[in-house]
Amino acid sequence: MHAPRAAAAGRTASPTTARLINDRLALQLLQSEGPLTAGQLKSLTGLSRPTVADLVERLQEAGLIAVVGESGAQRRGPNARLYGIVADRAHLVGLDLRTHSITVAVADLLGRVRTEHTVAIGPDGTPDTAVATALAAVDKALATAGAHAPHTIAVGAPGLVDPATGRLAGTDWTSSWHVGLVGALRARTGVTVLLENEVNLAAIAEQRHGAAGDRDTFVLLWLGHGTGAAVVLDGALRRGASGGTGEIGFLPVPGTGALPSASGCDGGFHSLAGSAAICALAAEHGLSPGDATRPADGVNDPSPGNAAGSEGTNEPSSGNAAGADGANEPSSRNAAGADGMHEPTPGAEATDGPPAESLVRAAVAAGDAGAAFLDALAARIALGVAAVSAVLDPGCVVLGGEVGRGGGAELADRVTGHLARLSPLRTDVRAGAVGGRAVLLGAVLAARDAAQNDLFGAAGPEAAPRP
Repeated sequence: MHAPRAAAAGRTASPTTARLINDRLALQLLQSEGPLTAGQLKSLTGLSRPTVADLVERLQEAGLIAVVGESGAQRRGPNARLYGIVADRAHLVGLDLRTHSITVAVADLLGRVRTEHTVAIGPDGTPDTAVATALAAVDKALATAGAHAPHTIAVGAPGLVDPATGRLAGTDWTSSWHVGLVGALRARTGVTVLLENEVNLAAIAEQRHGAAGDRDTFVLLWLGHGTGAAVVLDGALRRGASGGTGEIGFLPVPGTGALPSASGCDGGFHSLAGSAAICALAAEHGLSPGDATRPADGVNDPSPGNAAGSEGTNEPSSGNAAGADGANEPSSRNAAGADGMHEPTPGAEATDGPPAESLVRAAVAAGDAGAAFLDALAARIALGVAAVSAVLDPGCVVLGGEVGRGGGAELADRVTGHLARLSPLRTDVRAGAVGGRAVLLGAVLAARDAAQNDLFGAAGPEAAPRP
């Protein structure tokens, strides 16, 4: 049974809370199912016809829903009207911060991305210059989307996010302009600005639209320039007492010849599975950067650390646009694609991707010639997965990040084989399925959840990042 429909079955409430629950339930159904008639709302919610009529009128007066069409020419009258959420009731901003780039997505209240824009951040500029460049990118994206001001902004950034303050901690490991940008956004816009670790946002995307869609408990293992992990237990993202859950790069493992320290992860799992370590392993197997190429289609995948060029802007397709009244149309249903994002701009150049990504892709494409390298890499990754499994027993580990995505099922299957020899716990190792925009999509989803909770009413335990 579809989740909102299952929630609707047998729903009861006291008189004091019935109105809020009924409104929220109707909005959830309109979010998941697309436009519905009053009769369909009555059927799906189990509410009486007068109660449905009251909530429809109430939600229209609040500017949350509008009539977007009719269900068919053979059915005339009030019940034949199709009601949809007014997507332009609020605009959302998702940000993916890299060391040398920022990607901005502006979405509507349904989470449909209206425009996406990536800007390179010069390595030689000052933090103030970087912040100014980033703010200009946000302004440009908002203007392109026709949005005057955002309701909620969600930011994905590398580093620890203190769960008590919602601020970046351990700033020695993060770009100073990231801290400055978050502060500037909060001071300038006066709206809710959510800050979350990048890997945690990628896990949200994988759970909603990717490889972990059938799992309430899983771990996302991030393999990019460095390593990281996100932990989802019983459907909830776990951040830890200091926001450090998933700092797997500091995990002591055999084979590095050293131990990590409080000031650096050299000697930990990072030294086995970080990009530099993977490049060294590839060289041992006779692979060099000259052997590697970008994906065969020549289209940049603007992943974390792998952004489109400084002028890359992805415009919304007609399938993503709302109707003239700003409500979701019956033809578009809920989103443009599986992840609600747009195709990347052809020809855009990568600015920040880890060198290991292209080496892993080349090894996969090489077939038998790359098998020994992939097997050796899988053995290293399996050490980290085995440790995660021993402590958390998640049952599922998703390989994300540029390297995990580049290795695909070929790498994931090899990790599974090595893991079976290291651990008695059955763990399903999967390649990430969301694609390169995992962090950006997660940011949009987090902003959408927060905005809908504010506009639609309370929805139970908060799952969105903290402001």
